[in-house]
Amino acid sequence: MQYERQVVAMSVMGRIHSFVSCGTVDGPGIRFVVFMQGCPFKCMFCHNPDTWDYNSGTLYSVDEVIGKIKKYVPYLKASGGGVTVTGGEPLMQMDFLIELFKELKKMDVHTAIDTNGYIGSKAKNLAELMELTDLVMMSIKHINPDAHMKLTGCSNSNTLEFANYLNEIGKPLWIRYVVIPGFTDDFLSLFKLRGFINGLKNVENVEILPFHKHGEKKWEELKLPYNLDKAAVPNEFEVAKVKNLLCIDPEEKK
Repeated sequence: MQYERQVVAMSVMGRIHSFVSCGTVDGPGIRFVVFMQGCPFKCMFCHNPDTWDYNSGTLYSVDEVIGKIKKYVPYLKASGGGVTVTGGEPLMQMDFLIELFKELKKMDVHTAIDTNGYIGSKAKNLAELMELTDLVMMSIKHINPDAHMKLTGCSNSNTLEFANYLNEIGKPLWIRYVVIPGFTDDFLSLFKLRGFINGLKNVENVEILPFHKHGEKKWEELKLPYNLDKAAVPNEFEVAKVKNLLCIDPEEKK
């Protein structure tokens, strides 16, 4: 049996962009963060467009990734942290995540996935992966379908379906939302998004992230047209307005 496990761990390969050993913004506590390669979304505000290409990055086995994580485990556990898999879109490499999380659970390490929900709720082996996942962090780029398509090049129907699926199975969920003045902060859309979030019983946290242009140089290097070069970075008041609208209201969840 041990031999069979080693064969599986060595044969399932993941295409990975990079690692961060002591992340502090990708879930609770200190996190070892694995950036998977490949993403179907082409978000106008993405600060890692170099993670989009499915054929880029480096192939790693599960055992190789576990080897990188092991020495940090005491620090992760002491801080109440763990391992977060992000991207790109990590759920596009679900078989790899399942085998990786199996090994992390044997080590009693907290597991989190940062996703855009593109796969929806009917993907093969999704239930198995969710059994091994302690927390899902999901970005809702926009509640309005047309605005979402303009921002990402993809529909938001699977994203919302995925959120409802997580609610049905009671999986802890953090919602992430990026504030871009003139793009994601109109009152009617925010009010609609608030209603959607308050309809989910499993949301533990809503993170409001101000838009920034830190990734603009990467767009230039990849020769991609950066259409938000004239977009404003939100000020404190604009961020606070969105926070107030999207805060979790326990009374509305009853």
